[in-house]
Amino acid sequence: MTIYGTGLLAACVLAGLFVGDLLGSAIGVKANVGGVGFAMILLIFSSEYLRKRGWLPQPTKEGVQFWSAIYIPVVVAMAAQQNVVAALKGGPAAILAGVLAVVVCFALIPAVERIGKEKRTEPFRPQAVTE
Repeated sequence: MTIYGTGLLAACVLAGLFVGDLLGSAIGVKANVGGVGFAMILLIFSSEYLRKRGWLPQPTKEGVQFWSAIYIPVVVAMAAQQNVVAALKGGPAAILAGVLAVVVCFALIPAVERIGKEKRTEPFRPQAVTE
């Protein structure tokens, strides 16, 4: 059942939006700054924490995966539309910040990829190709 995990997702969304509002107030912007991103980071860390402790049953784990798969594309699509309009109106600084964020994300892909891999017990030895 996909209803499992909804409470965890809701708690993360509320906490993320709260942190985004606090960050917006701290920098003098009357808007939520990064609330959705904070919510997703909280969801990832909290679900991983609960999974490692054995407190996340399989149905809840599947529910969190379902909501994550639904949540991310919808929110990113909604936020992207607003961000493009704001960036174009904001001038070169906003566009530069967006480009730099994309470059940093691409640069971090190899590091993120290594997180889930198992460590090898023996060194990797490529096999010779015979023709």
